[in-house]
Amino acid sequence: MILTMDVGNTNIKTGVFNGEDLRAYWRISTSRVGTSDELGILLTSLFANKGLAMADITGIIYSSVVPTINFTVEHMCREYFGQEAMQLSTNLNLGIEIKYEHPHELGTDRIANAVAAYTIYGGPCVFIDFGTATTFGVVSSTGAFLGGAICPGIKLSAEALVSGAAKLPRVELIKPDNIIGRNTVANIQAGLVYGLVGQIDYIVRRIKRELQDDSVRVVATGGLATLISSESKIIDVLDGLLTLKGLRILYERNAV
Repeated sequence: MILTMDVGNTNIKTGVFNGEDLRAYWRISTSRVGTSDELGILLTSLFANKGLAMADITGIIYSSVVPTINFTVEHMCREYFGQEAMQLSTNLNLGIEIKYEHPHELGTDRIANAVAAYTIYGGPCVFIDFGTATTFGVVSSTGAFLGGAICPGIKLSAEALVSGAAKLPRVELIKPDNIIGRNTVANIQAGLVYGLVGQIDYIVRRIKRELQDDSVRVVATGGLATLISSESKIIDVLDGLLTLKGLRILYERNAV
């Protein structure tokens, strides 16, 4: 079985695969001060809860956009799984071409998403990851990652609104029935949710225009993808495990 970990700014998304079959999936809060033992003990408990044996893990791969905790993750893998973790980077055999001007600046989660989107759904395609940031990635019909766009995530936008406007309250991130809100909470919810929907639809339309191809498939992933995809008419596929699937594919492609 393969352990995959996507280390993000907010969560560490973790999946255990037996071939293409996902045996378990967890979301763990990202801690920049947690130790390798704390992470290892947490995973030990999660494995036991699912009736899985850590000794059955034969390979580990992770992507990370939080470099300061990479050592913690790697040390945990050695101590608790007896494995050297494979770290996703552009040095691996990706199976796609990276046409980013500075490939080392590209978030490895976006690489995993590009690999999974192209391998599973084909190209040309656009993947949208609703995480701490909302990221767009474009893969051509020949499997080249062309670039994309990065926007503030909906939670970041909500926090910025609250911190910058003293009288505005924090709100639950839900989709209101109407865009014309009758109170302050509904106003904020409408602006955050429907504003993001409009942003997504416009950016994807621009991408299709630049590619001169309306057949581009649009794949959404990330924690808030369900909230937005229910309203957006431009999203074709909802795949919450896209990043972890990409990591699995990459491990199998690079395992010796």
